[in-house]
Amino acid sequence: MGDWPMRATRRRIVEQLRREPLTVSQLGERLELTASAVRMHMSALERSGFVQRAGMARGTNRPAAIYALAPGVDELMCAAYVPFVATLLRTMSERLDDDGIGALMHEVGRELATGHAPASGPLRDRAQRASEVLNELGAVTEVEAGAEGLRIRGYDCPLAAAAQGSAGVCRAMESFVSELVRAPVRECCDRAGRPRCCFEIEVA
Repeated sequence: MGDWPMRATRRRIVEQLRREPLTVSQLGERLELTASAVRMHMSALERSGFVQRAGMARGTNRPAAIYALAPGVDELMCAAYVPFVATLLRTMSERLDDDGIGALMHEVGRELATGHAPASGPLRDRAQRASEVLNELGAVTEVEAGAEGLRIRGYDCPLAAAAQGSAGVCRAMESFVSELVRAPVRECCDRAGRPRCCFEIEVA
C-alpha cells in the first residue's frame, strides 16, 4: 500500500471508515468537507489500496457508492501487534526450554508457509522465490552464494522488534523458508543492534 504515512485528512477519512462503511456524502457531513474534496481523497485512497467500494446506497437523485476499508488496513494501522508478539515470545521463553521453543517455532513456520505455494524448479530458482516472498512480507533480501550452498541475505528484518534478542522468531522464519524452498535451511540472522535476516540453504 502506498502513501503511508498518509495526509491528515485522509487519515481522518480512514478513521471514520474503521467505524463503519460510509458514502461520500456521509463522510463530508462528519468531517465538514465538500463532496468534491472527499471524492478527491477517496480516489487517492482507492489507488493506494486503503479503501474499496462495498456496495451502493439509495440517494435522492441517484445511487451513491458505499466505501469501506480494504482488507489488511486495520492491521496496518494497529500498533498493538509487535509489542504483543514480543511479550508473547518473552513469556514463552520463560516457561519453555529450548527444545520446546524450537519445536513450537518450527510448527509456526510450517503453518505460515501453508499460505504460499512451494517454489518449483532448480534450487536457485526456489531460493529466489523465497526471497521474493520475504520481500513481499516487508523484508529486503537477495540470494547469494554461500560457503556450503546458497544464502538468502537480508538487510533488515520485518519482525525486528519481536526478533531482537530472541531466536524464536528466527527459528519460525527458518522453518518458513525451508518449506518454501523444499530444502534444509539454517538461520544465521544477526540479532545484535539492528536485526538482519539470513538463511543458509544446504545444497544436497
